Amino acid sequence: MAIPSIKITNGRIIDPSQDLDTQADLLLSDGKVEKIGRAGKADETVDARGLIVCPGLIDMHVHFREPGGEEAETIASGSAAAVAGGFTTVACMPNTSPPLDTEADIEFVYRQALRADQCNVYPIGAATKGRAGAELAEMGQMVRAGAVAFSDDGACIAKSSVMLKAMQYVTMFDRCIIQHCEDPDLAGEGVMNGGATATRLGLPGSPSIGEELIVQRDIVLARTAGCRYHVAHVSTARAVALLRQAKAEGLAVTSEVCPHHLLLTEQACVGYDAHFKVNPPLRTQADVEACLEGVVDGTIDCLVSDHAPHGAEAKELEFLAAPFGMIGLETSLALFARALIEPRLIDWPEVVAAMTSKPAQVLKLQKGSLQPGSDADVTLIDPNRSWRIDSSRFASKSRNCPFDGTEVPAKAVMTIVGGRIKYRDPDHVQR
Repeated sequence: MAIPSIKITNGRIIDPSQDLDTQADLLLSDGKVEKIGRAGKADETVDARGLIVCPGLIDMHVHFREPGGEEAETIASGSAAAVAGGFTTVACMPNTSPPLDTEADIEFVYRQALRADQCNVYPIGAATKGRAGAELAEMGQMVRAGAVAFSDDGACIAKSSVMLKAMQYVTMFDRCIIQHCEDPDLAGEGVMNGGATATRLGLPGSPSIGEELIVQRDIVLARTAGCRYHVAHVSTARAVALLRQAKAEGLAVTSEVCPHHLLLTEQACVGYDAHFKVNPPLRTQADVEACLEGVVDGTIDCLVSDHAPHGAEAKELEFLAAPFGMIGLETSLALFARALIEPRLIDWPEVVAAMTSKPAQVLKLQKGSLQPGSDADVTLIDPNRSWRIDSSRFASKSRNCPFDGTEVPAKAVMTIVGGRIKYRDPDHVQR
């Protein structure tokens, strides 16, 4: 069945993969980008006046709880949340139950994503069997099934010998290792940032040095292995400094940051609200400022949500017992606009690059571009749309959003995947 053609007119086209920022038409035909420029008739015309038209947003760090945690999220519900947030492509982490550590698990994700028929879902395979950090998983078989990277996210690969072997092995397949940088000995039972605030609250803390030690160790191992290494959810000033040094050395080291690590500090935990319990924990104002600077100067490559859904009952537990994590697919674009664009630290081309072409490069995806012949994955953003976050309206099955009720300054109003419109904002008013 033919895919109807779409002409998007009057929009500001931003495509960092082509260093493009211009007012023009975009023509999509048969699921591909046909041209940028003056276009003729199409089956549907979309007036993008006042909107940004960019490659479909990519979130390379999400948690879809299927298999094992379907009460919190499924691949179908997570994909629906993704397109509602402007994302055409996501990469899901392997900390499901059981973990995604076999070829069959990777194939399962693709089947469920195809059945959901919302966004592109690429699975990240577990680096070690059972995510136990002891024995390498069958990476080669998972690559054959379509794993785009490897990680034990949610758990740090703490043994240096295992991490080095994993790094050496992935070089055979040109995949990257994504590390959850947290020394488990130092983190212990910590539930928030280690320091005076945690002591005053009577809560066990996870010190920032636990992240810094693993980042420093892994940079040394990556240099030895010659692999591509990616640091997940950076949260500390010293980690940013170490990454900056590694990039200056010319190492293939990349990283990402979440909106909550750019907008919130450990002070948010003072009320013992478990919606603010996240791993890595919310840090200090100095850490926030360092992460912001890392985005501005390009040390931090990608902007991600770390979408981590949990049922209401779980987050209603006391702070010590509640699980880590917050959802973010439907809010992260707006929150990044608030953290980075409102204070004029960077502008839309830089934000779009960090949410399209850069994660595509890290994961070696043929995505993140509007070049003719590319997949017709497109996001339309209203950069001046002020709205209030209302988690009760989310497509996600979970509601664990600490930003509920927050006023934010921008919104994705249309998401096109493979040339088909998968999301239209029902509240969008054409200017």
